[in-house]
Amino acid sequence: MVAITGELVKKLRDRTGVGMGKCKKALEEAGGDIEAAIDHLRKSGMASAVKKESRETNEGMVGFSENDEVVALVEVNAETDFVVQNEKFQAFVAEVAKEAATQKPKDVDAFMGLTMANGMTVEAYRADHIQSLGENIRIRRLLLVPKHENRSIGIYSHMKGKIVSLVELDGASDQAAVARDVAMHAAAEDPEFLDPSEVPQDVIAREKEIAREQMKGKPDNVIDKILEGKMRAFYDQTCLKKQKFVKDPSTTVEKYVAAKGKESGKTLTISRYLRWQIGESI
Repeated sequence: MVAITGELVKKLRDRTGVGMGKCKKALEEAGGDIEAAIDHLRKSGMASAVKKESRETNEGMVGFSENDEVVALVEVNAETDFVVQNEKFQAFVAEVAKEAATQKPKDVDAFMGLTMANGMTVEAYRADHIQSLGENIRIRRLLLVPKHENRSIGIYSHMKGKIVSLVELDGASDQAAVARDVAMHAAAEDPEFLDPSEVPQDVIAREKEIAREQMKGKPDNVIDKILEGKMRAFYDQTCLKKQKFVKDPSTTVEKYVAAKGKESGKTLTISRYLRWQIGESI
C-alpha cells in the first residue's frame, strides 16, 4: 500500500477541488492509488470530471517559428522562472525554434548535433547559454507541423510561452485568423479530445460506470435516459469541437468555425489541434 502523505493528499485536492479530509479518506480506501481515489470521489458526487494528466513543476517556455513549409514547436526548460524571464534565454528559445523550422530535424537528438547559422552546433549553443545563465537548460521536445495547400494553421501563445496551442483547419489556406481564435480557445479550455469519435472506449466505459454508480436505485429506463445526457455533457466538456466557444458561449467551437467558413464561401473543419504546456507529461 502506498503511504498516504500530505503531499499525495494535496495533489488529489488540487486535481479534484475536494477538501483535504475527504481526499485523505478516499486515498485510504483506494490504497493510495490517486486515479482510483478520483473515481471514488466522482462516484460519490464530490468531484466532477478531472483532468487525467498530472503536471510536473519544470520551468521553461514553448517557442515556435514558421516558414513557407512548416511550423516548428520547441519546448525549452530551465531550472527557475527567473532565468526563463531573462531576455537571453528567450532569445535562445526563439533562435532554436527558427533553426528547427529551417533544418527540420527528425527529433531532439538529431537536432542537437546540427550546425546553426551562427556556426555552432545546437548542443554547443546550449552549453554556451548554460555557462552564461548559470542554470541547466534542456530542449525537451520539438515538433514540426507541415503546411499543406487548402489548410490554415493558427498558433496562440499564452502566459509568455508557458502554454502554446496550434490548430489546423481544412478547407482554405487564408483562414489563419479563425484557426488562431480556436487555438486561443484550446489554450484556455484545455480540451482532451478533438471530437467524441476520438474518445477511447475505456474512457467512455469509465464515465458510464461512474454515472451508473451515481444513479443507483433508479429504474433502468430512467438511468438510460440520464446516462445519455451525462455522456453528452461529458463530450461537451472534454471535446474541442463540442465546447462552448470562449469568445461567444452562445455557440460551440465547431459551429463557430462552420459559420466563419460560410462567411468566406468555404467549408471549414478542424482537422487537428495541439496544446503544449510547460512541464506536462509527454
